[in-house]
Amino acid sequence: MTTIFKNCRVFRSQSCGASANEFAESMAIEGSKITHVGPLSELNAPNKASIVDLEGRIVIPGFIDGHVHVLPFGQSLGRVDLIACKSLDQIRQTIKSHADSHPSVPRILCRGWIQSSTNGIALASMLDDLGPRPIYIDAFDLHSMWCNSAALDEMGAHTAPDLPGGKIYRDANGRASGLIEESALDNLAWAYLASITTTEDNLNALDKAVAAYTASGYTGVVDMAMDEGTWEILNLYRRNKPIPFHIAAHWLVPFSGNEQDHFRYVDRAIELQQKADPRDFYVTGIKIVSDGVVDGCTAALRQPYTGNSDPVEPIWPADMLRSVVKRADLAGLQCAIHAIGDQAISQAVNILSEVGTPGRRHRIEHLELASSEDAKRLGELGITASIQPVHSDPALFKAWPNLIGPDRCKRAFAYKEFLDGGANVALGTDAPTAPHFPFPNLYNAITRRSATEPETTQTVNPHFALSLVEAVAAATAGAAYARFAEPWAGSLKEGMNADFLVVDMEWVPEKLLEGKVCETWYRGKKVYDSKA
Repeated sequence: MTTIFKNCRVFRSQSCGASANEFAESMAIEGSKITHVGPLSELNAPNKASIVDLEGRIVIPGFIDGHVHVLPFGQSLGRVDLIACKSLDQIRQTIKSHADSHPSVPRILCRGWIQSSTNGIALASMLDDLGPRPIYIDAFDLHSMWCNSAALDEMGAHTAPDLPGGKIYRDANGRASGLIEESALDNLAWAYLASITTTEDNLNALDKAVAAYTASGYTGVVDMAMDEGTWEILNLYRRNKPIPFHIAAHWLVPFSGNEQDHFRYVDRAIELQQKADPRDFYVTGIKIVSDGVVDGCTAALRQPYTGNSDPVEPIWPADMLRSVVKRADLAGLQCAIHAIGDQAISQAVNILSEVGTPGRRHRIEHLELASSEDAKRLGELGITASIQPVHSDPALFKAWPNLIGPDRCKRAFAYKEFLDGGANVALGTDAPTAPHFPFPNLYNAITRRSATEPETTQTVNPHFALSLVEAVAAATAGAAYARFAEPWAGSLKEGMNADFLVVDMEWVPEKLLEGKVCETWYRGKKVYDSKA
């Protein structure tokens, strides 16, 4: 059956900087493919075609979230959200209210703690009088966790060793004091929580994640920290339910300081890549976390943080990072390197220039404080700039000037430089570290204003803003290219997969927060209808 969509504006997303991003007046699909995009008068419609009048709405390619953590996102939907809390008192009140209304849950799981709301202080004693149950609070950037004493006790934090690339903060007696960050978070706190989470709970979390992403207009995602447990749960879920979007995964290679351990993770990614379908669910490469975040003072910077005497160095020594990237590159894997600070970014660019093959489309994730020199090198080296504009929201930027100084803040989120330097730009959200909704993400990229506090007029470096066309293209075609999907996804033209959205929106940056997804179509099937 052929379906014809008329009385609409069809956005042809080609690439982030292309001039051919104009609108067409109609589109036709047959089965899972697009058969026509262009003037309605040029369409030879079969007699039994279904005609859909979209009443002037806009049709755009399905969004592809270029950086997400699918299972943790689903799990986060059931946690106490602290993102709106601006003080310790508000955090305590929110947790106490939830605890009182949920007396039977064994532990209180929270998300969205902004470190500056407590002046970076995270002591168990600040939470202990809220009740006897363990309390776990994920920072909004997922690079640290704040726990009460009951949580520290049950996970064995007091006697756990300090692992390379992470830290368990301790008091004068050597006991864990409440804050856990970086690799210690992954290897201790998250590992413990994963061990007590049931398969049923994980499957329910995936259900929530799939529904939320489909309703928000995503037809593809790139999962950026895949591991054995998540891989197993996703495969179990897919055996029983279809997922209406394609998934490309980067296998996490945690830093241990042992080269052979690193290689085992790379080899596992090589093994899994050879068994999967790139158009459905597969491992495309590896993920390396080379530094932390500015808000936690763990991002690797060339100059020290305010009040510190020494700069923070990257987690990975250059020789170990080089050996892992080389092994993955030679095997045909794509490398995605988390690098936020200018020192970590420079290290990543240098190593990819030495041992990376441009055709692999290696990526650097976040790129929040890049030097102008490294910004230009991305395009020259064929490195994708994988960015998450929601992190540039002025409401989340308030601590930066005090942490690194106003002058250094002028280099933050230099998206336009990446694009002008010829780099492919791919948009993502990094959910659950930030909301997964696509329109606020675009709004941040274009206006550089706050989507969480839209009443304010504050901006973050508006000279680095993307245009509306550039941002939408980066969230569709750019994200598709970054995961080798551009032959079949990311744009609307004849022969492509019929992955698209019908949206009710005004095509102006100031109105993006009012945009609504009316329908999501995946491979020619309507998988979400707001009317339903």
